[in-house]
Amino acid sequence: MNHGDGVRIRDADTADAAVIARIHLASRAATMPYLPAQRRGEDEVTWWIEHVVFKECRVWAAVLGEEVLGYAALEGDMLEHLYLRPDVRRRGIGTLLLDEARRHSPDGMSLRVFQLNTDARRFYEHHGFTVLDTNDGSRNMENLPDMTMRWTPDAPPK
Repeated sequence: MNHGDGVRIRDADTADAAVIARIHLASRAATMPYLPAQRRGEDEVTWWIEHVVFKECRVWAAVLGEEVLGYAALEGDMLEHLYLRPDVRRRGIGTLLLDEARRHSPDGMSLRVFQLNTDARRFYEHHGFTVLDTNDGSRNMENLPDMTMRWTPDAPPK
């Protein structure tokens, strides 16, 4: 499967909240082992996705048939979430989600990423994001150093 063969992006809705919560938890556990142990269970994360993320963000799902493989959430011009099932990484699906979010943020987009998340940092740098600032972790609930990255449409591709 290269560059998301057969995968399409659709608007997500609250019916997707439970599967999105499972993807969110599985992705964080698989790709960010340095995070503190998850204190919230699947039911609590599902509630948060349904009642907070869907109310504050535009949310898209990457699907193959009816199966949800990942999701992205955009609040204004801030990419709040982009997570994939761990078993479908590096197939172009994240790029499809990012491209959809960029279409809805034509003047540019920002995001925050943990400094330790080198895979995500490389992914975003590859897609033209540059570092705007770094932080000691005081602005996130995990208290881990992070950085703000920004993409603008006129930035030269890397």
